[in-house]
Amino acid sequence: MVGWSKMKPVIFVGPTLSGDPILASAKFEWLPPATEGDIYRTARRKDVRAIGLIDGQFESVPSVWHKEILWALSRGTRVFGASSIGALRAAELSDFGMIGVGTIFRQYRNNALRDDDEVAVLHAPFELGYRPLTDSMVDIRATIAKAQRRHIVSRRSALALVCVAKNQFYKDRTWNTIIEAAGRTRVPEDQLERLIRWLPLNTVDLKRRDALALLRLMLRSPATRRAHCKFQFHQTVFWQELVRSHSARSPKRPLPSASVARNGRSSRSPE
Repeated sequence: MVGWSKMKPVIFVGPTLSGDPILASAKFEWLPPATEGDIYRTARRKDVRAIGLIDGQFESVPSVWHKEILWALSRGTRVFGASSIGALRAAELSDFGMIGVGTIFRQYRNNALRDDDEVAVLHAPFELGYRPLTDSMVDIRATIAKAQRRHIVSRRSALALVCVAKNQFYKDRTWNTIIEAAGRTRVPEDQLERLIRWLPLNTVDLKRRDALALLRLMLRSPATRRAHCKFQFHQTVFWQELVRSHSARSPKRPLPSASVARNGRSSRSPE
């Protein structure tokens, strides 16, 4: 039997908390962004009672499958989600017991957000700590809303800036490209100049805020408490294939040191 004191929550995270000092905390086991099979393999471990899903990979590799989260929940493992793919999966599976945390989760849950690209970013590889290279649409929306409240831009300009950003591919979406494209629209030049001066110290990192809220909640939750299963899990042929293909795979490497610097969230051309 594994000692209760060794049951650290496992957190799948990447660009959302890249280089953040919290990654030095020994209260969690930090793993890279989740892909298909990672939740299943983690939930099989006897020393895991809680899993936090923040970031996950997609597009180039199969993404986290809903079924493996359901399997973990059916075994009594508590699964939390926030910020990025964690918020998406939690909104889709909260009726089955997955615990969603934060503003982004609530926006997906209430259908205020629908598209996956709202939380997607381009980021550096494992060796560079998954440093984000573009800005997420959810952070852009929150920052523009703040700029409007502070009278940096007008309501009309704010709507135009959101539209410009939303029309960009997530791998190209940075404040530089947004402002450059907005300059070719009817957004007044003086408002863009004010926005450029204001941004370095005022961008809103909503994804990070939600991720930290998830970590705080998980620390307050008893590590040994099992979740109450609200459904019957069905072992389909597709599930059996996932089990066969992932059971013998090696565990993921832990995240690089938290000393890998973030790229200045407030001033970067920011998954």
